[in-house]
Amino acid sequence: MLILDNLGWEYDVRLERVDAKEASGVVVHKRRAAGEPKALLTLYPSLLARDKFEWVLQKGTELGVSRFVPMLTRRGLVRTRQGVKKEKLERWRRILREAAEQCGRARIPVLERPVPLCPALDGAADLDLRLVATPNGEGVALHRAMGQLAKEKPVSIGLFVGPEGGFDPEEVELCLEAGAQQVRLGPRVLRTETAAVAGSP
Repeated sequence: MLILDNLGWEYDVRLERVDAKEASGVVVHKRRAAGEPKALLTLYPSLLARDKFEWVLQKGTELGVSRFVPMLTRRGLVRTRQGVKKEKLERWRRILREAAEQCGRARIPVLERPVPLCPALDGAADLDLRLVATPNGEGVALHRAMGQLAKEKPVSIGLFVGPEGGFDPEEVELCLEAGAQQVRLGPRVLRTETAAVAGSP
């Protein structure tokens, strides 16, 4: 049986006892899990309709996102923190855990509470690279922006993705003033939930 510890290790375990409340066994082998990417991506998606946002959490986890910071944006469907109840956060964390288990991730991605754009930018200040995706084709290609980073060490990246219709122009300016680099995700216009996972490592 394969066991993951959420600290980056995986264990081959031989089960010896299983009952209704617990299981026990012997660790046969311990190794670094192979399912974690080198780049530590924090995804900053604008809050979307429930089904779309949950899809972003699930697929982002499968693709290697390390942390999710949902954002309240001017054009987003949810604009206040009151729109995200405790029960919803618990459901989202359960989705992350189940997706991580399904795809063999060694770490369950962190889910932060939703924040407005400016606090999100402040929280991203210490990342190696901050990127803002825009649907109008401006900026450098995403793979080129990421290619600027050194490959020999883990790097931290923040990717900001707006709601349907993209960020408000003033929000894009705020991102650029905070040091984010504008990137394009390809020649086609992507749905916001597709854009949110397109930059995963």
